[in-house]
Amino acid sequence: MAQGTIKKLVSERGFGFIEGERGEIFFHHSSVEGTPFESLREGQAVTYTEGRGPKGPRAETVTVA
Repeated sequence: MAQGTIKKLVSERGFGFIEGERGEIFFHHSSVEGTPFESLREGQAVTYTEGRGPKGPRAETVTVA
């Protein structure tokens, strides 16, 4: 699993961006596991797997580290 920190959250739209090992990557609230999306905070450490979305790379299986 890759590691990163939450760079930006767009709570009202249900997505955000993670600053990861290979740059910035998008994630959707449906990819967050083990904690509610609403409890995530910018700067928080997370782990994730990199997947492919309709618009390019995206983080999947996002968990708080």
